[in-house]
Amino acid sequence: MKLTLTTLPRLTIAALSLLLCGATAAADLTVEFTIPEIDTAEYHRPYIAVWIEDGQRRQVSQLALWLEQEKWHRDLRSWWRRGGSKMALPLDGVSGATRKPGNYSVSSSPSLPAGAYTLNVEAVREVGGREHIKIPFDWPTDRLLIVEQGSSELGEVTLTITAESTP
Repeated sequence: MKLTLTTLPRLTIAALSLLLCGATAAADLTVEFTIPEIDTAEYHRPYIAVWIEDGQRRQVSQLALWLEQEKWHRDLRSWWRRGGSKMALPLDGVSGATRKPGNYSVSSSPSLPAGAYTLNVEAVREVGGREHIKIPFDWPTDRLLIVEQGSSELGEVTLTITAESTP
């Protein structure tokens, strides 16, 4: 296509339209969760995966992946089946060591197109139990606070979304 002064405005409008159609909203997302103390003879720290799925159940953002060794990734069954098996591991800035019981927080400012999503928090322990908490939410949103209670391997899980302030 030959660029002239008459074609330039049309290209600019087309490019702007494409940008606006695929625009993403800016917001801060924080996940707080508790790894409870479990009184058992043989305790192992849990493997934890925290991720976001879109409406088609595809992983679109990884927030945390805490394991001892890569060979244990597949023990996080839901995370593994939803896309973890196809990833180049470790995930830079996401992967880390297992954590002892306590309260933890993971924050992100994901670039997501508008739509319905699900926050997933999965925990599994060697010689222990398994738990997977799912929290559905819509993106974008100005403010959101959802609290779910785990039953065994996870305590309270809180999803907080706040719109980024513009200067």
